[in-house]
Amino acid sequence: MSHREPAPTSLPATLNVEPISGAEHLAFVRAQRSVNFAQTPAWGRVKTDWRSESLGWFDGGRRLVGAGLVLHRPVPGLSRFTLAYLPWGPDIDWSGDIGAWLDPLAAHLRAGGAFAIRLCPPVRTHTWDAAQVKDGVADPGARRLTELPGGHVDPVGAGVSRRLRAAGWLPQSPEDGFGAGQPQFTYEVPLAGRSEDDVLRTMNQQWRRNIKKAAKAGVEVTVGDASDLAAFHELYVHTAARDRFTPRPPAYFETMVAELSAEDPGRIALYLARHEGDLVAATILVRVGGRSWYTYGASSTAKREVRGSNACQWAMIRDSLAAGCDVYDLRGITPTLDAADPHVGLIRFKVGTGGRAVRYVGEWDLPLRPLVHRAFDLYMRRRGR
Repeated sequence: MSHREPAPTSLPATLNVEPISGAEHLAFVRAQRSVNFAQTPAWGRVKTDWRSESLGWFDGGRRLVGAGLVLHRPVPGLSRFTLAYLPWGPDIDWSGDIGAWLDPLAAHLRAGGAFAIRLCPPVRTHTWDAAQVKDGVADPGARRLTELPGGHVDPVGAGVSRRLRAAGWLPQSPEDGFGAGQPQFTYEVPLAGRSEDDVLRTMNQQWRRNIKKAAKAGVEVTVGDASDLAAFHELYVHTAARDRFTPRPPAYFETMVAELSAEDPGRIALYLARHEGDLVAATILVRVGGRSWYTYGASSTAKREVRGSNACQWAMIRDSLAAGCDVYDLRGITPTLDAADPHVGLIRFKVGTGGRAVRYVGEWDLPLRPLVHRAFDLYMRRRGR
């Protein structure tokens, strides 16, 4: 989703931003083709370290024409000030005069004690298809996605970046694409108008072989429930130790499943791949409207040859197709194409699904109280963000 379709009638010069209830926000989300799961009311209840609120944009006729989930984090030592964060939001029309949308947002949040706003527009700037990425990985002279020729430039995304900068917003996304916030580069598989066979045909030979290998080995993928979270988490901790990342605690996943399921029974699903009774891979899928996301994955070091991870991915893609999704989102990648960079394995794995690499506008800050914002930025730099 690059931007939400504009309202059918022209918007007034001034929009009003006001708090809305969770029910109003959820009704708005359900009326859209898709909204990022991080912009649903339930996500505010998942992020227990933040205070959340739902905001709505109203036109002169009191029509709700936009919405956003805001997460508030206080400044250490200055609890009356907060960073107001809208991950992958807000859900507004990004194709026109974004000042008409963002100026009243800034006024509302500043009055409520925010020292800065951080947002991550769900707007693409560049797209590279699988063939272009594959050629780039194979080219020893290519170092980054952004150096590849022939990528599609999205004029809406280019305009948003330009207007944000002109209005005093500061880019926050790191050069390598990964940071404490949302990834600027993602990998996506288009599904709209396609069949399972269509998707399989665009996968590379290795992916198709691995899917067949898993089936031939007898790998069985089932959709679990909250009672399977302990098994998932045990495998996830094993994966974290092997791949050297810090795992989230069990309570995080318990809250995530409980809150997203309560908001919509089909919102979240846990996939478990077993071989001869052994759990060899597990993944979590989230779906909102016409988009699904691969959010977390785990795999055993033993029995890697039975390709449980590929089996889970294929099950999630098939279920996303059956649900009528337009896009299956594999989420973050780094823009590196350098064979010596350890992150290049991630893009190699994901490019095998076919699809496309996408660069988004990224995260941007608007300082509302510059001195407090600078102090917060310094604090975050010292603790490694």
